[in-house]
Amino acid sequence: MFQFFRNFFKTKLGLAIALAFLGLIALAFASADVSSTGTFGGIAGGDRVAVVGDEKISTADLIQGANNGLDRVRQDQPTATMQAFLRGGGLDSALEALISRAALKEYAQRYGLRAGDNLVNSEIRMIPAFRGPDGNFSEDTYRQALALQRLSDADVREDLGIGLLSQQMLLPASFGATVPDKLAYRYAQLFKERREGSIALLPAATYAPSGAADPKVLRAYFDANRDAFVRPERRTIRYATFDAAALGDRAEPTDAEIAARYERDAEQYAAAETRDVTQLIVPTEAAAKSIRDRVAGGASFEQVAREAGLRASPVVDVVREGLASQASPAVAAAYFSAERGAMTTPARSPLGWHVARIDAVETTLARSLSQVRGDITDTLRAEKRVRGLADLASEIEEQLGNGATLSEVGEELGLELETVGPVFANGQLFDEPRGTVPEVLQPALATLFQMEVEEPEIAPIESGQTYLVYEVDDITPAAVAPYAQIADAVEARWRATEGMKAAQAAADRVIARVRSGKTMAAALAEEERRVPPAQSVDMTREDLARQREQRIPPPIALLFSMAEGTTKRLEAGNNAGFFVVDVDDITMGEIAGDDPLIAQATRQMGPLLGEEYAEQFSRAMREELGVSRNATAIEAVRAQLSGN
Repeated sequence: MFQFFRNFFKTKLGLAIALAFLGLIALAFASADVSSTGTFGGIAGGDRVAVVGDEKISTADLIQGANNGLDRVRQDQPTATMQAFLRGGGLDSALEALISRAALKEYAQRYGLRAGDNLVNSEIRMIPAFRGPDGNFSEDTYRQALALQRLSDADVREDLGIGLLSQQMLLPASFGATVPDKLAYRYAQLFKERREGSIALLPAATYAPSGAADPKVLRAYFDANRDAFVRPERRTIRYATFDAAALGDRAEPTDAEIAARYERDAEQYAAAETRDVTQLIVPTEAAAKSIRDRVAGGASFEQVAREAGLRASPVVDVVREGLASQASPAVAAAYFSAERGAMTTPARSPLGWHVARIDAVETTLARSLSQVRGDITDTLRAEKRVRGLADLASEIEEQLGNGATLSEVGEELGLELETVGPVFANGQLFDEPRGTVPEVLQPALATLFQMEVEEPEIAPIESGQTYLVYEVDDITPAAVAPYAQIADAVEARWRATEGMKAAQAAADRVIARVRSGKTMAAALAEEERRVPPAQSVDMTREDLARQREQRIPPPIALLFSMAEGTTKRLEAGNNAGFFVVDVDDITMGEIAGDDPLIAQATRQMGPLLGEEYAEQFSRAMREELGVSRNATAIEAVRAQLSGN
């Protein structure tokens, strides 16, 4: 089907229809702009979610911002859904980021600050991801990187420009911020603070309903919490791999190629001689002759060298041509005319006079073409496979770019296409919860979940020894699962939810008892259901700081943020229940005026104070420019993104 449309739009008739259709789209957008009125524009202000000064933030901007935010979340949680992103406040965060961005841009324009094209170009050239193999900026690499991230050059330039404006305005506001000495002292003194209290957990499982659940209640719960049962998007993938075997006879060297390679490397196959020598270099010919004569008379070469205050050096695998170029032709002639075990005739080089003992002589006979044919054939075959495979991959990439289908490529290469899926973005198989996609597809998963249906791609794997051709065969959008298929999961979640409600009520009862003067143990004992005993806590902030390499438990973190004599409730997370945290006593330890903790506090709080200054400056920009939000349009975007 897709191939039909591709071919159709290449015809004159198809091109004319396409241009006419684009013209209608342009007319529709123009009509919408003409008819827009009011601060937010459009019907019910639906095309603007906010206005910062004169800068408008459209619904499209907010949708794009939310999608970008979800993409960032999916880097750590590949199966994250838009519904979960929205429940976590992702849309509000995206809108705040867009408002801050618009305020920065509008404020800079108002007061004449700008980031010119040359400055933006410089920033682009400094980004390592845009450099080619030679380490310099590559236009092709830049375009490919943008295409991979589905960005335009204008988008990148605008983002970099706003980043440069941020450096011009926010960095000076935060630079050099320091905290007063008294504040640093008080902050350092907190490390000596000791807190005593107790923490109790009221498990949701303890308070969860028991017995059979009413089917009507479960169905009503499902209908009221449909977003919680959304299955992430899943895709069916078709793929095949090919290696040098796909080249067939093209990888086999011909007789002419073998002969040409033998001729090219003739020196490598010619007769050769290498020698191991022990040599000495002296300033004069007379000294060299004296040493040679003494050794010829029976003295040890090494002993004679030591008596002269010199050291004889061994040199292995000496080749005549190499020695001639490194020393001199005369030295090479002397070394290669002497017999094994003999001393050479003194010969001169730019370094001085050489005299040497020939320790070993190794002669390699010349090898004919028939003798080395097998080695040359193997070498040429390996080279042709690498080159031919790369050429074949380029041909396939060109075919795919021209509209060829994966089936056509597979048929041409004799490849057997395989289908896997549906799969989630993390590689987990939908039909087999413990199954995953084949390892060969793992590197391509991120790309596969950005592709459209029947738009095949090719990618090298195994260091270019194998290539993968793949496409998305089918896409099942994220949607609420049918109730009949997840009835057990609905019941489990309902029990957990009801257990959380009851555990929260129990936590409130315990807090009320503690606030009335009862101990934590007594307050827990009055519960009708048996709950775990409270855990006593007695530690300082220094103890807490020692755990900085580990994750500090949330109830401990809450205990160190509460006032003395207070009791608070904290959700345990993952529907585990609720913590009740009680602070009985807080004592402040003493700290010397020259304690290193004070200097450490000064260093740590300076950057934090600078960030606060920058945040306040950003808020001041918003207040001066004025920010208007269109709640109707925001909720419309939320509904659109959630699929409602």
